[in-house]
Amino acid sequence: APIDHAHLGRYTMGNRALEVEVLQLFAGQAPETLAMLAGATTDRDWHVAAHTLKGSARAVGAWEIATLAETAERAGPAEPARSRHIAEIAASLERARQYIDSLTVPA
Repeated sequence: APIDHAHLGRYTMGNRALEVEVLQLFAGQAPETLAMLAGATTDRDWHVAAHTLKGSARAVGAWEIATLAETAERAGPAEPARSRHIAEIAASLERARQYIDSLTVPA
């Protein structure tokens, strides 16, 4: 799974509804952060966007996204790596979003 539920469960005390809510917030915010990364015009803008995404992904246990964001953060915004980093992060975010959308809260 794209999300480490054991990690996230430590912060939500096993409350599945809260987990889903936190993940939905992450899924809603991550595309905005990716857009900031894609639109970064300075090294600082790139670093801030990648660092923000790395931190929020780590918080919810989205390790693949966190690792990709950390790699992008270290590499900086220079091409041709820039486009590859953005595409890899976007694909990973999409997989996570689809997974998060599939989660249901028990009645």
